[in-house]
Amino acid sequence: MTSDAYTLIPHEQLSSDALEGVIEEYINREGTDYGEIEYDFATKKQQVLNQLQKKIAFIVFDHDSQSVSVMHKDELA
Repeated sequence: MTSDAYTLIPHEQLSSDALEGVIEEYINREGTDYGEIEYDFATKKQQVLNQLQKKIAFIVFDHDSQSVSVMHKDELA
C-alpha cells in the first residue's frame, strides 16, 4: 500500500536484523507511554513486534524524510 507521503513495508519482508533495528530505533526515538507500569526494552520490542504481526502497527517508508518508521494504523487513515 502506498500514499503520496509513505509506502508500507511488510515486516515479513525484512531480515530479522533489519526488523530488529527498525523496532529498536522506533522505541529509542519515539518512546512509548505504557501508563503506570514501566517495561524493559526487551518487553517493549516484543510489544511492537506483536502490534506489527496483528496489523495494529505498520512499518512505513516516509518519502519526505527518506526514513523508515513504525506507525499505528490510526495514523495511516
